Amino acid sequence: MSQETAPAPREVAITGYGVFTAFGFGPQALRDGVFAGRTAFRPVTRFDVSPFYATHAAEYTGEGPEIPGVPGGPGHTPGQVEVLLACARAALDMADTEAADAPILLGTNGDHSTGRRFWEDQRAGRSPGESRSLDSLAARIPQVVAEEFGLGAPRLAFVNACVASTNAIAHAAQLIHSGAATTVVCGGASMVTEDVFARFDSGKALTRETAIRPFSADRAGLLQGDGAAVLVLESSAAARARGAEILGRVAGWGMASDAHHVIQPHPRGAGMAAAARAALRRAAVAPERIGYVNAHGTGTALNDVAETAALRAVFGDHARALPVSSTKSSTGHMLEATGGVEAVITLLALQDGLLPPTLGLRKPDPECDLDYIPHAARPVSVTHALSLNAAFGGVNAALVLERPRPADHKEPTT
Repeated sequence: MSQETAPAPREVAITGYGVFTAFGFGPQALRDGVFAGRTAFRPVTRFDVSPFYATHAAEYTGEGPEIPGVPGGPGHTPGQVEVLLACARAALDMADTEAADAPILLGTNGDHSTGRRFWEDQRAGRSPGESRSLDSLAARIPQVVAEEFGLGAPRLAFVNACVASTNAIAHAAQLIHSGAATTVVCGGASMVTEDVFARFDSGKALTRETAIRPFSADRAGLLQGDGAAVLVLESSAAARARGAEILGRVAGWGMASDAHHVIQPHPRGAGMAAAARAALRRAAVAPERIGYVNAHGTGTALNDVAETAALRAVFGDHARALPVSSTKSSTGHMLEATGGVEAVITLLALQDGLLPPTLGLRKPDPECDLDYIPHAARPVSVTHALSLNAAFGGVNAALVLERPRPADHKEPTT
């Protein structure tokens, strides 16, 4: 009687990505914004903020590199589908693949601006645009992107807030690692919309100040931001076989839930530590080999202390020498998109040998006593980095990314 054996685990390569933030479209916008030590926060003009406590967000206003295929100019706010289509096209072009029949996994809670417009049209006696209104349904978003590019199944929406796109990447990596898929398209998107802004404002999570200051003793809360990222992941063997350039690897991934509180993180960061340890185990990487952490770093009183405690627990003595930064101090908190965009930022840090800074660090906090790369980017070459995210309800996720190896670079053709 023959006995089937499980396929050997596969390395997970990153071969393409597209990225968008309030700085504009593409990786150069991140280099000119995040890595240059600039913030994207500005007064919100997309809706009336007079009823709210907070007044600022990292809102895309058409400055910086334009979004391909999306009308620019004042008064036009791109929708989630528009930015995801642009990011997906850029990712597939960079990977030089059509990814035919590949699964698509996206972090999204739906485009809530379309639901608002539906009721505004109803009240005004206009006929609501049904197809656009459907974009308010989270499951609709990956379906539309998949249909545009001929992608396959599953077509999944991850809706668990600030870890949504991190989880999408983790699940995509697991599909490839297990041999269930050769190529997966994954990522997420979120745009600053009035209803979500109002919820965070009423929950007193937002600051009235014009920027956020993660890990600083005088931090006062978070601010939201626009963002989207789509990555093409595939098995390293498949990428090499078709001559694709490997930009880096998703070496490890981990997810954990501490269920401590419906909103507050575990005070000692138990869930974040568990997710980080799981990602390190999956990557088979000792903590001392991690050279950079892209922290969740929301700028809230509870999160930053809990995350610092988690990093101390995971890295021990190495934590004091480990560079850590919160790029939300530049991009704002992009909710469902945050893990996808921060994965791209972390990948750029590995590729460029430049670690992005934490902005707004004005006063040391005794409970946040790590090396947070204050004020300016730091040129440091590292091989592995950890990207860490957390969300309401005690859910946590972590990715270990590895920089390209010498053999990963595509040979020039003659």
